[in-house]
Amino acid sequence: MNVLASRSHRTQLVITGLSACLVTSALFTAYDAYTKRKRRRSLDEQIRQSLADGLDAPVVESRNALKDEMFTEELFIRTASNGTYDEDLIREQFARNYAFFGEEGMAGVRGGSVVIVGCGGVGSWAAVMLVRSGVSKIRLVDFDYVTLSSLNRHATATLADVGTPKVVCIERTLRQISRWVDIDSRIEIWRKEDGGRLLEGADWVVDAIDNITTKVDLLKYCHGRNIRVFSSMGAGAKCDPTRIQISDISYTIYDPLARAVRRRLRSEGVTSGVPVVYSTEVPGDVKLLPLPEEEFEKGNVKELNAFDDFRVRILPVLGPLPSMFGLHIASYIICDLAKKPILNPLPIKNRRKLYERLLRDMLHRESKLLGKQINKLPIDEDDVFLIFEDLQLGRSVVPPHAVPSRPQLIRWDARKVLSLENCVVFEFSEAERHARECLSVRRDPREVWGDEVHAVVVRNAARIARYREWVGL
Repeated sequence: MNVLASRSHRTQLVITGLSACLVTSALFTAYDAYTKRKRRRSLDEQIRQSLADGLDAPVVESRNALKDEMFTEELFIRTASNGTYDEDLIREQFARNYAFFGEEGMAGVRGGSVVIVGCGGVGSWAAVMLVRSGVSKIRLVDFDYVTLSSLNRHATATLADVGTPKVVCIERTLRQISRWVDIDSRIEIWRKEDGGRLLEGADWVVDAIDNITTKVDLLKYCHGRNIRVFSSMGAGAKCDPTRIQISDISYTIYDPLARAVRRRLRSEGVTSGVPVVYSTEVPGDVKLLPLPEEEFEKGNVKELNAFDDFRVRILPVLGPLPSMFGLHIASYIICDLAKKPILNPLPIKNRRKLYERLLRDMLHRESKLLGKQINKLPIDEDDVFLIFEDLQLGRSVVPPHAVPSRPQLIRWDARKVLSLENCVVFEFSEAERHARECLSVRRDPREVWGDEVHAVVVRNAARIARYREWVGL
């Protein structure tokens, strides 16, 4: 009995000791947490007071915790903009870039100067990624202001920015990313008459302008003065990211804006030497957003333009596409500044020789059909790309629409003139049969190939009609 009582007493002592240890540990932990919070609050107050003392303007007491936090951050950004920075912290921020480019490459990036003309959906994303990658000097040029409709594609604009200049809201974000960046924001429109003033000291110029006349003027100005310039083509009415690519302006295969810019530059004596980002996607069934009828009743709608030649109506834009254009531009310029240039961008459709062969074979068939030698067809390589890649997806018009091993581009109906609407893709054996049973005897191809193939041809002709309307041909 005494033994049991002794063991029970020892057990109680052990339990009491453990409980005391746990209580003591909990008290120490709580006290440590309390002192840490107290020190953190004290340090926060000291920093806030120090920042406030360094400003000329008085600090207005915030109404709530959120506004107070935002105000403190704004004070920190504004006071730091004139300060010095710890190089170790800067290198830590760009650690991944240093690992990629090395010391020499990052020296080029950090020493680079970029001017972005046009700070909308494309230009804003280019600006953000250039600064995030280490570019320390950037000039933003745009006369436009943020609207509600800007928020679906702009990199930095928020509801609070509606009604403010686009360059201002971009500058604020850039300073939050890299406090040491040298930002020159200009609420102006670039004009060729005094274009040099805004482009002074630029290693690269980014053309993200919507207006085609100003765009061509800027590209010609830079090209003629050996200023490196990268141009964005049309991101509006596109949705397929796999069709985006970089190339010289002279190699743009398919894009309505690229084609128009290329032709205007050629008339100005500029045939190549301008890298661009563009999309080979055929514009879908989209149109400019209509103006209300009452606007037309007021008079000439072109007088509604903010500037001559700028769009009155708005093109539908899917937000991710402009951002991708801007990221393509930033990547290209960063690599060039780091002396690791992208020398030969890989085309999405690298089949130019195929298009040339299709044209040669078609020229031979047309000469044979007409009974005389012809030297030029009314379609070109861009048109071949449209028919072969976008309309027929590189497949025969005949079901089951197999990928032809020896594709042929041929006139569909011998009774009609050769045009985009009157061309189809066949396998070689199918093309031979079509030439023999339809073209040589001027027979209705629907009788040979049936209603299903005829329906495909009609559907493609309707798509081409929309394309002609889009491009203005």
